[in-house]
Amino acid sequence: MRPANLLFFLSDNHARSALGCYGNPVVHSPVLDGLAARGTRFTNAYSASPLCCPARAAIATGRFPYQTGYWDNAIVYDGRVPSWMHRVRDAGSEVVSVGKLHFRSTEDDNGFSEERAPMHILNGKGGVSMLLRWSDEEPVNRGQWELYLEQSGVGTTHYQDYDREISRLAIDWLRTRAGRGSKPWTLFVSYVSPHPPFTVPQELLDLYPLEDMPLPPLFRPHERPEHASLSHLRRIMGFQAMTDETALRRIAAAYYAVVTHIDRQIGSVLAAAEELGLLDNTRILYTSDHGEALGAHGLFGKANLLEPGAGIPLILCGPDIPAGKVDPTPVSQVDLYPTIVEGAGLEPLAAEADLPGRSLFHTATRSAPVFAEYHAAGSRRGVFMLRSGAWKLIAHVDAPPQLFNLETDPDERTDLGSDPACADKLVELTRALHAICDPVEVDRRARDAQRAKAAYWGGNDAIRKEGLLVYTPPPGVDAEVRTAA
Repeated sequence: MRPANLLFFLSDNHARSALGCYGNPVVHSPVLDGLAARGTRFTNAYSASPLCCPARAAIATGRFPYQTGYWDNAIVYDGRVPSWMHRVRDAGSEVVSVGKLHFRSTEDDNGFSEERAPMHILNGKGGVSMLLRWSDEEPVNRGQWELYLEQSGVGTTHYQDYDREISRLAIDWLRTRAGRGSKPWTLFVSYVSPHPPFTVPQELLDLYPLEDMPLPPLFRPHERPEHASLSHLRRIMGFQAMTDETALRRIAAAYYAVVTHIDRQIGSVLAAAEELGLLDNTRILYTSDHGEALGAHGLFGKANLLEPGAGIPLILCGPDIPAGKVDPTPVSQVDLYPTIVEGAGLEPLAAEADLPGRSLFHTATRSAPVFAEYHAAGSRRGVFMLRSGAWKLIAHVDAPPQLFNLETDPDERTDLGSDPACADKLVELTRALHAICDPVEVDRRARDAQRAKAAYWGGNDAIRKEGLLVYTPPPGVDAEVRTAA
């Protein structure tokens, strides 16, 4: 694999299914669809932990939360664990970030040569209400329901303004700095969309007539397999029973419009790179930190290990990448670390021998299952996922396991966890999960760390009085905080 530059585009909250190249018949995403046609599209890519900060820490370190202790949106990446950014930068290459990082602080050495307009967690504290998720005091975040139901439609948001500024700064860096060093460079362009609120200009919303919008699978309560963990998540996030089809179509239209917005932003950066003659020696990577349920299973957002929340798009193209390839191998965000290091022409270090991921350049030899975990808002105890072939296990420390055959049931309509005919498969996958980690022990460590962090910030009462952060504001914008319910 010859060394090449890397343009790494990361979005926020982009469901795998919300792209034309992934089979969505209504989404307008010509730029990303074009990248998929020119490169390799991974059809079974997963978030390591479907929430902004733990997912981004896993992308950076190539390790899961149970290995690093970056559990949620309050205990976040702080430069303590080596990242691929450290690795490539310390080998003499320029590694520059533009936009959202959602780490602790720029004061930490996160591994970049430069951070342009970074968004980190608010005031170095982040979503501290998540620290109460293990107790009976976890607040109900009704603001999440309002965010989707009331703020999806025509208008403007600071997030989209920030996206445009990210594109401008990325283009500026390409024009003024790219190619001036002797080694390949990496430009990490990290957008905040398509994270809610889904408030968009009319011209984007016009692309999505309501009558053309699909309804999410299993949004009606009587249609879906119920599970105690999902009922708890819906309650904590303030999600009400959704039967209003018009509202669901309106939310879908606004979400798809924000996807089109981000597609255009990426297109503007790629156009500048092509104009500058950089693409012949530049690989392009696109993915997202987690998915978006968009009403499926009665859920919105992420914070769950069902396909809409945990499944992410992943596209890789450029020098030495097969064009037009569709790779069904289950892969993870932790695979990005070894992929980026190999793409930079670096040999593995001894300290990297225990990394759980494997380079995406070599999926043909892969057979290991894909793992994910979740320890944040709406999960009283730890939740773990294992994807092996067509089968998917979701294991809960305090509730029965869920088991799905994604080949015959891609929408996860039928939970086979209690089906006697699948008992052997459940045992097999449970053993494979325990070969990776002990869920009970990991859950204990996560809750202990969250209790300690809550005490650091003044205890449960102080956190509840602080209110709920609706979403992290971009640089220069005041936060919107609401009283805990």
